[in-house]
Amino acid sequence: MRLRLDLAYDGTRFHGWAAQPGQRTVQGVLEDALHKVTRSPVPVTVAGRTDAGVHAQGQVVHLDLSDDVVAALPGRSDRTPADSLVTRLTGVLPPDVVVRGARPVPEEFDARFGALARLYRYRISDSPLVHDPLRRDVLRHRRPLDVEAMGGASEALLGEHDFLSFCRPREGATTIRTLRELSWQRPGPGRRDEGLVVATVRADAFCHHMVRSLVGAMLAVGEGRRGSHWPREILEARTRQAATRTGVGAAPMAPPEGLTLESVDYPADDLLAEQARAARTLRV
Repeated sequence: MRLRLDLAYDGTRFHGWAAQPGQRTVQGVLEDALHKVTRSPVPVTVAGRTDAGVHAQGQVVHLDLSDDVVAALPGRSDRTPADSLVTRLTGVLPPDVVVRGARPVPEEFDARFGALARLYRYRISDSPLVHDPLRRDVLRHRRPLDVEAMGGASEALLGEHDFLSFCRPREGATTIRTLRELSWQRPGPGRRDEGLVVATVRADAFCHHMVRSLVGAMLAVGEGRRGSHWPREILEARTRQAATRTGVGAAPMAPPEGLTLESVDYPADDLLAEQARAARTLRV
């Protein structure tokens, strides 16, 4: 049985998503918990690897369980195997990781390559009036930000481009992405993020450090240190090295703590296999 798990986690004390020897990672903690529950190794495939310190509200993974494991999960209860897995994982996972749901999916479902889009939000507190010591998903920023200037600069980056100037490339992988949304707002009274500066970033996929570099460039615009044309100049430089060499300047990376993976979109079941094939062709 192939299962989809929907996860949330506080990334503060994790060294990123991917399992690494000697480091506490989300993948490592989740796979350890799965091993305890199923008494067998269970590798997972994730929709998007998050950096150290980055959070998630809507992370997605898939995993495969043998028939024997599936049959044993409910024990003497009348719960489904998927519901039983969630209950058992809740009992062994640390408090900074939550499995919010599990459900069977077709074997064509691929959490990584089957995704149509990922949506991130970056939250910034730019005034002591809205600093909240209880929120670890918000970056405290020392200078006030011009949201309108950041929004105007962001519009020039929308669409399909080679975002190599904003990425740390992986050998053999493309850095061409379709950026569908990069917007900025300051939510009004009564909203959860009231008074904060919130970026919404949505694309078909993101290369390594892309979101944090986009936000970092816009912070410079929002502070008035750079003009609204600067992020587009970085994009057109093609590489970080070229941007530095030509005097444009490389995009700084925003700190990780303000960034949260909010959701991942998938096509209908009958289009899963086609979407996964297309994504593998483009990005591997």
